[in-house]
Amino acid sequence: MKLDTDNLTPLYQQLKEEIKLSITSGNLKPGQKIPTETELSDKYDISRITVRRAIEELCQEDFLIKKQGKGTFVKYQKIQRKIAHLMSFSEACEANGMTPSSKVTHKGIIYADHELAKEMGMETGDQAIFIQRVRLADGVPVMCENNYFPYDSYSFLLDEPLNDSLYELLKRKYQIEVSYSQDSYIDVIRSTGDLSQLLQVTNGEPLFFLFTKMYDTKHRLVHVGKQYIISSRYRFYLDESSNR
Repeated sequence: MKLDTDNLTPLYQQLKEEIKLSITSGNLKPGQKIPTETELSDKYDISRITVRRAIEELCQEDFLIKKQGKGTFVKYQKIQRKIAHLMSFSEACEANGMTPSSKVTHKGIIYADHELAKEMGMETGDQAIFIQRVRLADGVPVMCENNYFPYDSYSFLLDEPLNDSLYELLKRKYQIEVSYSQDSYIDVIRSTGDLSQLLQVTNGEPLFFLFTKMYDTKHRLVHVGKQYIISSRYRFYLDESSNR
């Protein structure tokens, strides 16, 4: 396969467009390794310098990512989420043209330790509902979500499949509308152990840790949330306006 040497468009730009088209059409999928510089040079009958420039620019534009000693890979699209806690994962996915899904990895009754009891405003040893889900975008793991609910108010969740939006379920079926958050913050940590297995990443992968306390319209606690989000696949952004 050769590029058009008679075209006024530079060869590196033509190669960029070829690779971008392969990515956007799905022929090259997120996480897939692309051919080496030598292989691309031979395939398109162009110099390695030309290939290298195309690859570098695609990396700068977030289409590709280089991993030292491993090669160059198609980069996962980052989900854009405004720093507003009422935007759910499902809403964030849909806003980015992606299909959300969930896999429940744990659901049951736990007894709150001192830290959780303090966070939930209950006594140590009180019962709580613990639900852990891996959230996926277009089938790719993005987040491990750990939510803790007051047992007396939310024991019904034990009988729900929870494969779709939790907030939509609460609103539609139980007339509980999540209204606001308090004491929420974001930290950056590194993935280890079971968390790495759930998210299908290597140990040491950078993660966002998002802590939230969510309340309904009657100012009652809905849940305490502890979310672990793959930072390479997610981006928080701040969009403020002012009348000043």
